Amino acid sequence: VKTEQDPLDPRPPARMRPVLDAIRHVEQAVTDAGGIALRYGGFYGPGTGLAPGGDQWEAVAAGKFPIVGDGGGVWSFVHIDDAATATVAAVERGRTGEIYNVCDDEPAHVREWLPALAEAAGGRQPRHVPRWVARLVAGEHGVAMMCESRGASNAKAKRELGWTPRWPSWREGFAQLARAGAPG
Repeated sequence: VKTEQDPLDPRPPARMRPVLDAIRHVEQAVTDAGGIALRYGGFYGPGTGLAPGGDQWEAVAAGKFPIVGDGGGVWSFVHIDDAATATVAAVERGRTGEIYNVCDDEPAHVREWLPALAEAAGGRQPRHVPRWVARLVAGEHGVAMMCESRGASNAKAKRELGWTPRWPSWREGFAQLARAGAPG
């Protein structure tokens, strides 16, 4: 699922508008002041929650992170090392007043990446829960993240910053983390 669509598209569900309005406000303040705004994908890698021993990794491995509804939300990830190199590229080559998405090349539906992460983590496949059940536990924001998020494209960052992620797909990144974290 590749998309050039802005993840802060003006047509979000009504319940998400206040959060997105706040993000837009901060980005506008940064770019108006001559700064550069970076929108990072979900961090994974050493020192994050999505690495062996991290809270999210372990929750997925234990089967405590279900697929909500149809799992139709699209997420973009970025390895922490790639986030660092993109940040340096933005400082060195970014144009003031610009916004760049910093993520890998492969946005993916929750129903695709979550089972792959469970397998990499050596855990059970995630169970499916209805949206209404998840809403009771995770709230509206959690349900929207799992079912309605849109993902992002890094094309502008690659083109304008001359940046290329070392880990172009979460698939390779998750597998590498599993290998690195395996006892041996």
